Amino acid sequence: ETWVKDTPDLFRFIVKPHQALTGHQRGEIQVERSELFHQFEESIQPLVEAGKLLTLLFQFPPWFDCTREHVHYVQQCRETMANYPVAVEFRHQSWFDSRFREKTLQFLSQMEATHVVCDEPQAGNGSVPIVVSVTEPKLSLVRFHGRNVSGWRDPGQGQNWRDVRYLYKYSEQELAQWVPRVEQLANAADQVCILFNNNSGGDAAGNAKRFIEMLGAEPITGLNPRQMELF
Repeated sequence: ETWVKDTPDLFRFIVKPHQALTGHQRGEIQVERSELFHQFEESIQPLVEAGKLLTLLFQFPPWFDCTREHVHYVQQCRETMANYPVAVEFRHQSWFDSRFREKTLQFLSQMEATHVVCDEPQAGNGSVPIVVSVTEPKLSLVRFHGRNVSGWRDPGQGQNWRDVRYLYKYSEQELAQWVPRVEQLANAADQVCILFNNNSGGDAAGNAKRFIEMLGAEPITGLNPRQMELF
């Protein structure tokens, strides 16, 4: 409710489910997944009622490979959240290798789930290639994670791993390569949402502003944040 109150009317949220629902949390889970789904659904209701939920983002971990069991689990997630828009981001390369790429995209399309197009380091099985495709015509979602291969492979231990993993600044040339790709997505989807996640060194905002200029897009006004109330 605070998020709704403290953001402008045009603001939209992309919400990630808890890590216990996407496989990031390893080991025994003390609460039944059905109960976790129920709790998560309750938590997003203020955003839903205010019309501020853009989509739910199910981002699966690098070890979540393309197996029958995992396909069924993705399907279960979509069915459980059938009343809401859902985007799916895979991080294991197997989903988009030559054997499964088209089947993966068809699978997402059949579920009416948005395929998350990723720009990220090409670092083996724990990363995915750039796959410019629209599986849900209402929304295309693009995420820029940077191209820090060494940080992606070995981000270190402890709470500071984000300081390394997403430490990257896109060059003019790298951003320019994305202009025709975004135009391709825009021709197939009603809306294209672009997220810069290369935030370890504070480069996301600058890259995002420059990319807006490259696209010739008009910045949306009235989104300046207000001071959030403490109580």
